[in-house]
Formats: sequence, structure tokens, C-alpha cells
Amino acid sequence: MTSDNYSGRILQISNSFVFKGPVFNYSTDFPFVWDEITLPVKYGSDVGLAHRIIEEVAAGLLGEYAGYARQYWKKMVRKYLIEDANVTPVIFIRLTDNWIEFTLRFVVDYKRRKSNKTLLYQRLLEQFNATEGKVQLASATLDITAVPPLAIIQ
Repeated sequence: MTSDNYSGRILQISNSFVFKGPVFNYSTDFPFVWDEITLPVKYGSDVGLAHRIIEEVAAGLLGEYAGYARQYWKKMVRKYLIEDANVTPVIFIRLTDNWIEFTLRFVVDYKRRKSNKTLLYQRLLEQFNATEGKVQLASATLDITAVPPLAIIQ
């Protein structure tokens, strides 16, 4: 992840590793982690539609996790005296030179992180394809629109 947001990891340092390295435990008090996916959407796409699709897919696949995570996070706030955090899926948009970058940040069960990402990508791709070109994923490709005549000398 590229921002200073919670990751959901709890750092525990055992006595034998005090000066050797940290121990990350994903299952102690908060069995969830924050994760994110990034989708490059082509300029000219319907940005509002893209946002709604991402929002709906996230709510359908991740909404249940947010409810569970909220309960656990409240306990974490009380136990460790930390600030309350947003555990519901959130979408960020960034304009780049090549595309509109949508980042979906969400809380997920640490054991199902990869499988949930796969499901998200599959559903989002299906939904984007169903827009019949209104929302298109972007890629770093070069589109040559004009080629000067070539003179081949033998």
C-alpha cells in the first residue's frame, strides 16, 4: 500500500527477537487487514459509472466483512487506546498522465486476502465489460496515429 493508513497488522516483539526483528501476527486481536486494489480506467470512460460499479461490487463482496471488522475494531480502540478507523470500503481517485486511477481500500479476513482480491477483479472486469465500452480499463500502450512515409533504399 502506498499511503499512511492502517494495515491491520499487530506488531508483537517476542523476547528472543527484541533486537533481531519484529513478529507480525495477523490473528491476535484483529483478524482482518486493510488491503487495496488499483484499477486504471481509460480517459473518456464514464467516471461516475465506474465509481458506482466499484462501489456496488465492493459492497456485495466486502460489506459483510466491514460489519464484522467494525465489531473487532471497537474492541481494539478500547484495548489499545487508538483512534477509530474506517473499516468500510472506500474509493480514491487519482488522475495520472495515462489514466484515471481508482483505488479501492477495504478490510478483509487475512486468510482470504488473495481469494477476495481475485473475486473483486473478476466481478469488476465482468461489470466493466457489461457497460459496452462506457467504462474501459486502461493499459500502458502506445497508439501511433500517424506514420511518415518510409523510403527503403536497396
